[in-house]
Amino acid sequence: MEFIVAASIAVVVSIVAVLLRRRRVTDAPTQKKWTVPSQLDPIDLGIGDAEWMIAVFTSGTCHVCADVAAKAEAMRSRKVAVREIEYAADRELHDKYRIDAVPTLVVCDRDGVVRHSILGPVTATDLWAAVARVRDPESATETGHCDNH
Repeated sequence: MEFIVAASIAVVVSIVAVLLRRRRVTDAPTQKKWTVPSQLDPIDLGIGDAEWMIAVFTSGTCHVCADVAAKAEAMRSRKVAVREIEYAADRELHDKYRIDAVPTLVVCDRDGVVRHSILGPVTATDLWAAVARVRDPESATETGHCDNH
């Protein structure tokens, strides 16, 4: 008799659990939105006489960061300054600009206005094209788009 009562209770509890599980609504997964600054202080960056600045926010523990920083460094010229801002060495700048993902690359003018940004890895070709578009907006023509195929 006790076995029947215990089995009945177990069945009722199981049914209630199944019903509650079906009624429970699962929230859609959230997507993190990484922040990219819209303007940087030129004094923070040490732009000097350059017309343009590429700032790369990195971390010493990030292998992709080193690759992005090297590609940015290849863009250095009289008109384009490059600055790597590594987290351990320049944590105050990461905090000031609320950098929450690395690598974060920004291309800004001499006033510090961000004209283009890239989060994560980048190819040398894409970086070169982005800097070219920022420096000369007329260089971005419709012939370069895939919709002409």
